[in-house]
Amino acid sequence: MSTVQETTATSLLRFATAGSVDDGKSTLVGRLLHDSKSVLADQLEAVERVSLGRGQDAPDLALLTDGLRAEREQGITIDVAYRYFATPRRRFILADTPGHVQYTRNMVTGASTAELAVVLVDARNGVVEQTRRHAAVAALLRVPHVVLAVNKMDLVEYAEPVFAAIAEEFTAYAASLGVGDVVAVPISALAGDNVVEPSAHMDWYGGPTLLEHLETVPVGSDPSAEPARFPVQYVIRPQSEEHPDYRGYAGQLASGVLRVGDAVTVLPSGHTTTVAGIDALDKETQLAWAPQSVTVRLTDDLDVSRGDLLAAGPAPVPTKDIEATVSHLNERPLRAGDKVLLKHTTRTVRALVKDITYRIDIDTLEQRSGAEGLTVNDIGHVVLRTAEPLALDTYRDNRRTGSFLLIDPADGTTLTAGMAGEAFATVRATEPAEEDWV
Repeated sequence: MSTVQETTATSLLRFATAGSVDDGKSTLVGRLLHDSKSVLADQLEAVERVSLGRGQDAPDLALLTDGLRAEREQGITIDVAYRYFATPRRRFILADTPGHVQYTRNMVTGASTAELAVVLVDARNGVVEQTRRHAAVAALLRVPHVVLAVNKMDLVEYAEPVFAAIAEEFTAYAASLGVGDVVAVPISALAGDNVVEPSAHMDWYGGPTLLEHLETVPVGSDPSAEPARFPVQYVIRPQSEEHPDYRGYAGQLASGVLRVGDAVTVLPSGHTTTVAGIDALDKETQLAWAPQSVTVRLTDDLDVSRGDLLAAGPAPVPTKDIEATVSHLNERPLRAGDKVLLKHTTRTVRALVKDITYRIDIDTLEQRSGAEGLTVNDIGHVVLRTAEPLALDTYRDNRRTGSFLLIDPADGTTLTAGMAGEAFATVRATEPAEEDWV
């Protein structure tokens, strides 16, 4: 293993939970926290007190994550709830996302940085529309690993055929989206079966518990295998007696490894230079890797400002014409002709929605051409024209520099999450297109 791999080998897993309403996401998260002994004593006492006040004999573990008053009153998850916990084998950042269709957009937020998605299914209901929608969002966001947690197995008498049928249907659908790594686990979040401890009721299941899989699934990647991308966030010019000529460019490495002496291209200008020095935590260092925050010094005195991108290795070609797959997040529809702001890494430019090529039918994965616009939770393909060139990678190649947001210029509201390039290689058109779309 290389030095960079050894240094960046991480025991941290970011994962998101999703599923339809009442599939038991919050109960599962509560069970995961409780049985892994990640709940503080005063938190558990508060949950037990509230549960007792409701006339419940056992603590309602869903209360550990449903923190909003509206969530507790309605028994649903509305906002994305982030939880941090750890076991002796790994640390976790968990995003518990809502199940209601009107809050699907929140899953985009929770899963955008996740390396694994846990999709829950009620064993009594099987795969439903919202299950397919969440699987599609996970595939769209290129989440590398997906776990199908077939919950409430206790309500179907722990029947293996029920689990097998659901797992087969979901796995086939995920494969049609291009998701290769799907692991199915039969669980009962309420009873604790196969969440942290193996179930005594399902001896026919020989796989890992949910926590065992979360602790052992491979995460992270070798930054050396990716080209370096460094969005400039801030230009540092102290102009002090101690540092009269210091000029550094601060930011967070989006991908790859940057070394002193590396040749880099400043985008979108296209000027080339070399890395003269790297400063991290008030110390000089010879290299930095994603996602470290550092200050980079360049050999040549170039015009570099916030929003520029330093690229080492194969560099993206700056362009004003962007084709992308998008997930619309706002109640206000997105229509052709709309003027928006496009935020890409640290750069924000004016843009025009030239065309909405098609909308993707989540049930059939077919392209519905001729869409007048995209409404909330819709996934579609758009053509954009920006006022200034942007250096985007395709989202398939780089999740950080291939993603962007469309923003309402009037009030700063986030409208749409975009991924440069096509979403699913298997999505098919329902009718002949008038021209070939890239």
